[in-house]
Amino acid sequence: MKLKKVKYNPFVYAVLRLCTTYLSRKRFGAKYLRNELRGKKGPIVIIANHQAAYDFVNVYSATRSRISMVASNSFYRTLPVKGLMDKVGVIPKQQFQTMPSDMRAMKRVVDGGGILCIYPAGLMCEDGLSTPIPEATWKFLQWLGADVYVARSTGTYFCTPKWSTLKRRGKTLIDIYKLFDKEELSALEEAEIRRRGLEAIDFDAYRENDELKIEYKNGDNIEGLENVLYMCPHCGREFTMRVRNSSEIYCTECGFAERSDRCGMLTKVGDVGEEIRYVSDWARLIQARESEKIISGDEVLFDEETEIHTVDARAKRFKRTGEGRLILTGDSIILRGVLGGEPLDLSLPASSFPSLPFRPGAYVEVQSGADIYRCVLREGARSMKFISLLKCANAHAVKKTV
Repeated sequence: MKLKKVKYNPFVYAVLRLCTTYLSRKRFGAKYLRNELRGKKGPIVIIANHQAAYDFVNVYSATRSRISMVASNSFYRTLPVKGLMDKVGVIPKQQFQTMPSDMRAMKRVVDGGGILCIYPAGLMCEDGLSTPIPEATWKFLQWLGADVYVARSTGTYFCTPKWSTLKRRGKTLIDIYKLFDKEELSALEEAEIRRRGLEAIDFDAYRENDELKIEYKNGDNIEGLENVLYMCPHCGREFTMRVRNSSEIYCTECGFAERSDRCGMLTKVGDVGEEIRYVSDWARLIQARESEKIISGDEVLFDEETEIHTVDARAKRFKRTGEGRLILTGDSIILRGVLGGEPLDLSLPASSFPSLPFRPGAYVEVQSGADIYRCVLREGARSMKFISLLKCANAHAVKKTV
């Protein structure tokens, strides 16, 4: 397949860098703990953790050298600024699937002496915890054959949490340093690259901020968080969590309730249940309970009605083109229904997808090659449950192979 020629424009890139530097300072209040990238030229690969949608602004503003940023194909195909992304050297790729053409495009940047930035997790987090990273990542870094730097952001999750639409301002920190030089990288065992890589970019945003005590504007407003924390930690019922008075999440069945402060920490309200201080711990508890279903051998873990939306290339947005059922078993992601008047029966190995793109309370995106199927669930709150079960199924599969 012939690689697409990127129509890079130095002037447009300079404007981009000015805008991201402004946003980094004014929107995120970014402070660099270290910036070992300053003054460096390629070939360099940057791996970055992914707390929020706009993490990239802190990376772009870190150096005057051009950075080729890797972005999701869904993002690339559905925004009306595709032409501008081409001009600043954005490389689109499928999330959790690296096509040969994607690999060649990234390798071309490195071989040309450029700087490539990738987000190994592929998705920003929804609960303050790093999303799963595909195992092929570490071998891929070796194959690229360049010095590897880490760009680790702290606090961006609280500025733009995935479950909220509110604007939040507060301080964020970014630490950029060299993790491997290319000679060391080529000589290391893959297991050691994995260990050091995960240590560098894994995070728990809530534990980090409990130490930093950074307050965020609207940081105590948790409207939307009920779509992530869909299971009550006390009674175990699902989809009974609600938010009241902007800052209090409670169960309509048992009365368990907690209130958030401006740092995002939770405090129990009333006498029901035990306090869970961190949203990340609540999410871990949900994962543990969902894992029990995997271990028990339930054949069908998830089966829900859905609208099916696909990308309209001309309109550059998703449009409804069908309907059907989204199904998850311990082994497969299945999408059955009617698409554009034709029957659809898609089955993909669940082990190929550590997670999938989704919006809490709304949809899940199933990807097959270049095709993206946005499943807008009839009961949108169940999108988070699908993602939790998928993560659990994959974690269980990995344990079985170890």
